[in-house]
Amino acid sequence: MQSAETVLNVLRERGRHGLPCNELYRQLFNPDLYLHAYGRIYANKGALTPGACEETADGMSEVKIANLVEALRHERYRFRPVRRIHIPKNNGKMRPLGLPSWSDKLVGEAVRLLLEAYYEPRFSNLSHGFRPERGCHTALSQVVINWTGTTWFIEGDISDCFGSLDHDVLLSILAERIHDARFLRLIRQMLQAGYMEDWEWNPTLSGTPQGGVVSPLLSNIYLDKLDRFVETVLIPEYTRGKTRAKNPEYRTLENEINRLRKRQKYWGEKIETPAVRELRQRLRRLPVGDPRDPGFRRLRYVRYADDHLLGFIGPKAEAETIKHRLSQFLHEELKLELNQDKTLITHARTQAARFLGYEITVQHADTKITRDRRSRTGARNTNGKIALRVPRKVIEAKAAPFLKRGHPAPLRHLAGLTPYELVRRYGAQYRGIVQYYLLAGDVWRLDRLKGVMVTSLLKTLACRHRSSVTKMAAKYKATVNTPLGLRRCFEARIDRVGRKPLIARFGGIPLVQKKHTAINDAPRTPFEPHRHQRGIRLIRRLRQKWCEVCERPRPVEVHQVRGLADLRKLELPPEWAAIMIRKHSRTLVVCAPCHQAVHKGT
Repeated sequence: MQSAETVLNVLRERGRHGLPCNELYRQLFNPDLYLHAYGRIYANKGALTPGACEETADGMSEVKIANLVEALRHERYRFRPVRRIHIPKNNGKMRPLGLPSWSDKLVGEAVRLLLEAYYEPRFSNLSHGFRPERGCHTALSQVVINWTGTTWFIEGDISDCFGSLDHDVLLSILAERIHDARFLRLIRQMLQAGYMEDWEWNPTLSGTPQGGVVSPLLSNIYLDKLDRFVETVLIPEYTRGKTRAKNPEYRTLENEINRLRKRQKYWGEKIETPAVRELRQRLRRLPVGDPRDPGFRRLRYVRYADDHLLGFIGPKAEAETIKHRLSQFLHEELKLELNQDKTLITHARTQAARFLGYEITVQHADTKITRDRRSRTGARNTNGKIALRVPRKVIEAKAAPFLKRGHPAPLRHLAGLTPYELVRRYGAQYRGIVQYYLLAGDVWRLDRLKGVMVTSLLKTLACRHRSSVTKMAAKYKATVNTPLGLRRCFEARIDRVGRKPLIARFGGIPLVQKKHTAINDAPRTPFEPHRHQRGIRLIRRLRQKWCEVCERPRPVEVHQVRGLADLRKLELPPEWAAIMIRKHSRTLVVCAPCHQAVHKGT
């Protein structure tokens, strides 16, 4: 039996060279694939959340994997209906979320590993959602670097994309490359397993279950058709001309300046005359290229999940045509609909487009002159460059939970927490917002959010200690060294004997634009460090077949808890809890009798 890494490497090569897959279903008989799938998902927050049945990651063993392989080998495996709950969206509506059973999560992760290994080399470079080493920042950086001079933004949003994916269309797209009927039947059964809501079964006639392990990848495979249509049809059709024709008015002024300078040279004048200076100032206010050049067009495109953005250089009438053709392709080929309220055509210089939480505009400043080595007159290098900005509504929305009647207020429901936990919660929320918006040129605007949050934090600490804000500020203030120098922040510490203290910090992040970002994502293979090292160690412990409680060689399974904090609170923890605390691990490899004793409390 081949190792999981060998199987995935073979699929990557086939995908890279465009070769079809004929025996993909047989790869699901490999137990090593499920062990590596288990090592990737056992630590997820939802691993101990039950679906429609009570099965969770607790009790995982190689016997379960063998039973799954046997069921798949004889095509007896059936995906269970997901348990549906509803979570709030930013606009006040509710989003349905499906919670699969643990076995379905494990099989789904194995299927995802196979599909991602094959399809990832084939995906477009203009797609950034749900892909390794890509994300929101890579999509935005692509816009900043490559979209200079854009005239119109076409903001695209697909209505209920994940819930509207047509099953027949999706399976036909998969069948183009996967020539394996058993694997396609398994995908169809997964899509049509239905969902349980209020203990009533409901069918899923379209869409992929939100919350499913494979759903993001299936949506990328589905929308890759859109990427290919834009890349191979629209972009070549609406991209022509190497450079713009020269602006006639600019050429006339330039010729006049050269004529006056030649006259000065003839008469021996070395000082620039007022006439030349005035013409140069008029020249700086004109574009070099002809904005209405009919022989010059550019169309650019980027997509993140179901949100896509197009940048067009040309007249608005052609931008309207592009929007109509996108809508027509989505409706006829993919059976999806554009959200007309969110699909807008925005003038790039006078308005701002919204994409991935940022405002995107094109800069224009005739008065900002930068020195150009190729010209004695300087250059307006700002004009036409893309600018990313923090939307004011985002700052208002993020600050709203910490305000009461327009002023920072304490969060009294958190006043019972320890100072360390309070500073940690506030700091994590603030740090996440700032790190996301560091690409913006006006990231300094988040100083308003910082002031609101730090005042709310100090007031909450004052409520807990029954003290004043001034005393809390003096008690928890600190300084931290950053690449841009020392910055003030607030810290709470927990000293530990013989170990480094735990430190929670709020602030200390310079609000300065960071133009280049690096995605520290999970590695492409489950063998590489550092994120999956704990999963690899757990797999090794499971394969050793050694009970860590009774210390005997027996068939084993994994006992798993949500966190060690509850175990550490026990005055006299039982033997199994003491072992987990000593190992600093949320998992314990035990035999079946010891596992039963753990759950019975004996």
